[in-house]
Amino acid sequence: MSKQWAIILGCSTGHGAATALALAKEGYGIIGFHLDRGPIKKEAESLKKKIAKINDGAVCFWNENAADKDVMSKHIEEIASLTKKQPIKLLMHSIAFGSTTNFFKPNPVKQRQMDMTQHVMAHCLIYWTQILLEHNLLSKGSRILGLTSEGSYKAMEGYGPVGVAKASLEAVIRQIGWELGSQGITANTIQAGITPTRALTKISDDWEGWVEKTAERNPMGRTTTPEDVAGLVSLLLSDKADFVNCSTIFCDGGEHRSL
Repeated sequence: MSKQWAIILGCSTGHGAATALALAKEGYGIIGFHLDRGPIKKEAESLKKKIAKINDGAVCFWNENAADKDVMSKHIEEIASLTKKQPIKLLMHSIAFGSTTNFFKPNPVKQRQMDMTQHVMAHCLIYWTQILLEHNLLSKGSRILGLTSEGSYKAMEGYGPVGVAKASLEAVIRQIGWELGSQGITANTIQAGITPTRALTKISDDWEGWVEKTAERNPMGRTTTPEDVAGLVSLLLSDKADFVNCSTIFCDGGEHRSL
């Protein structure tokens, strides 16, 4: 049986990195995109080397803007070559890059910030799905996953543009699953709980307070980890999850049910 591959958009840290590592341990080839400089770039390079040791070198990372359609077109033939033109098992959107501000005060969001956040955190997944379909790299059993948060339905300080993008991502994924479900291609979102990652530190200066309060209200007494999410992704790749589609699956220990 030929090796199965996963494409992870946003693979260098957090949920994307944990998922890449977990799937590599299960024998998957990993194709990752990230856009990093400085220390985080080194983290991505270190992760790639670690994965290569685990899965016999079946890994390729590109440090480029995965939301750029030109980047998609540039690498699609290389992706097909890596997978030996076999359909990928997973396309996962884990890009955490958007404008963290309010709509009005103290710094009103600008249109270019809204447009960028929407495209990077939601709309680009449409175009990735399109180009993979055009090259016969999605088929029955393929999974499309995106990461959402409770900010998709709750309002909070500094989360306006990202909250809108998360709601959009959920709508995008529902529509993808609805249109492609007849082909056996499923699409779902995972709502992780508040997770102490680099992305969280960009949302609020009081992120440590968020973590502390969340651990107190979580029924399981702790916050979500990237490894929790990676475990759920692995479960969803099982044939037993073939009928799970157009859904949001919670991976937060019950956090969303607790005040």
